[in-house]
Amino acid sequence: MAQAIRAISSMATRLLLADLARDCQAQSGLELRLESVGGVDAARRVQAGEAFDAVLLAADAIERLIASGHVRPDSRIDWVRSPVALAVRAGAPQPDVGSEAALRQAVQAARSLGVSTGPSGTALLQLFERWGLLEALRPRIITPPPGVPVGSLVASGAVELGFQQLSELLPLPGITLLGTLPPGCAIETVFSAGVCATSAQPDAVRAYLDFLASPASADCKRRHGMMPL
Repeated sequence: MAQAIRAISSMATRLLLADLARDCQAQSGLELRLESVGGVDAARRVQAGEAFDAVLLAADAIERLIASGHVRPDSRIDWVRSPVALAVRAGAPQPDVGSEAALRQAVQAARSLGVSTGPSGTALLQLFERWGLLEALRPRIITPPPGVPVGSLVASGAVELGFQQLSELLPLPGITLLGTLPPGCAIETVFSAGVCATSAQPDAVRAYLDFLASPASADCKRRHGMMPL
């Protein structure tokens, strides 16, 4: 029997991975010990040589870890897609965000904007730049520390309009979800996973990663606001 698989992920997939770990253990007997932190911190710890078996991050982060020799190059799988959504504080006025033009107007009208770190935040800043608004909006953009959800700032009133992965906004109290970004400016992150170079049980890790990408995981992904690949 394999030892428990030690894995590290970003916060965006934390709750989904916890549910899938239970399903995987019931089906195969594989046990997962998961630590979820900010994506930048997770990549840094893997690069520092910390002894993980698996790492689960945005696709571009996994590619960088492969290039640096910290993830086995033949082990990468893409296992889920995650859309970015937006939210306001519960009870606050709900702006129209049903089209790109309406979203742009809502962004311009907001007194403060919550933008996460990582690839989704980078893509959002690129959207603001495409609109020609980035420099004007910079003083209003609030980025929480890694591991702190944008939604918690929305709930507290520190941020008027918050953007983050739908999976991270869904479980938070005190906010109203406005939906995912409309056509023309939708942002999705593909999350990938790989076997860490430090793992002493690569076959067990590959079996776990195969489960993550299998049809058996699809319903759980949808419940968490994500989409199977």
